[in-house]
Amino acid sequence: MKPLNYAILKHFTTVKEACADDVIEALKGEYGSFKALNKKAVIESIMTGEANGLLEETRYDMDDKGELRVYYRAHAEGAATINSYIKD
Repeated sequence: MKPLNYAILKHFTTVKEACADDVIEALKGEYGSFKALNKKAVIESIMTGEANGLLEETRYDMDDKGELRVYYRAHAEGAATINSYIKD
């Protein structure tokens, strides 16, 4: 099993785009018992990926509760870097 932050980054190489809620839902099966699989920690991990040039913001909207959702994607170079360092 990969460290959770690695799994979060790796998830972006398998989808067109995702928000923190999408990542949590996708990783819940394998990482559901991890305390760090929460919205705040996942957003922090995503923003670290963005700050390091691996992810980029694609769009944003509001969820049913009126909370902001920001979507990100791994661009081609970011995905290549993630895949070169984090193997399946």
